[in-house]
Amino acid sequence: MADISTGAVASDANVTRPAAELTTIRFACIDSEAAPLFDLSPDGGKTRTGYEPEAAAIVAEELGVALEWAVMAWDDMIPAVQRGEVDAVWCGQGIIPSRQEQVNFTRPYAVFSETVLVRAGDPARKPEDLVGYKVAAIEGSANMRLAETFEGAETVAFNGDDVFGDMIQAVRDGTVDAMVDDDVVTIPLGDEPEFDVAFTVQTRNPWGVGVAKDRDDLLELLDGALERVIADGRLEAVWNKWMTSLPYPGETLRDGRPS
Repeated sequence: MADISTGAVASDANVTRPAAELTTIRFACIDSEAAPLFDLSPDGGKTRTGYEPEAAAIVAEELGVALEWAVMAWDDMIPAVQRGEVDAVWCGQGIIPSRQEQVNFTRPYAVFSETVLVRAGDPARKPEDLVGYKVAAIEGSANMRLAETFEGAETVAFNGDDVFGDMIQAVRDGTVDAMVDDDVVTIPLGDEPEFDVAFTVQTRNPWGVGVAKDRDDLLELLDGALERVIADGRLEAVWNKWMTSLPYPGETLRDGRPS
């Protein structure tokens, strides 16, 4: 895996400058083992590997700015954007109405469906099989929105610094019976002897970069850079490097920003 060195996770002195004056762009994210999206950082976020970090790096390169990551708990990311402590959140943000009320989104850089994971040997293979199950999902996420449609299941909301790892452990130790997360990170877990993939729902959720409502200049800057790295094939190359089991969603990405 190639390392992407992003510099110290430190100063926020230029976060509120006009976008055109930025010399460093600072993105919020969690630090967790969620390959191929991202790996656990060996140094607290200074160096990050995976699809999201490398996609962000080519956008920063296109803008001619340095890239920093601000590692924080999942439920702190959007508030940090709103307070101006970071420039944007680039971390697993499905573009759903509840998030669109809080931040504005760029055009998508990814599209994923959602998968239910259970312990090995569990017979569940469709939503109707989850009656009476405790089903984990990230609080306020598209995954939780899907989990809430499983009639007869009890949803269990997770948040925190390593929310993905915490959910996996909860399935492993029986605290919950199943978890819902995006196919890109959940399907590979089905290859491990402890787990089975129950089923995948083809929701095809677009993911974008979340920017504060009062940062239209930054939104346009990031969206324009994404448009260019999509158009010239750079993002597709990064996708094909990391997402070896998923087809590149080029048509959706080229369609542009959601309304």
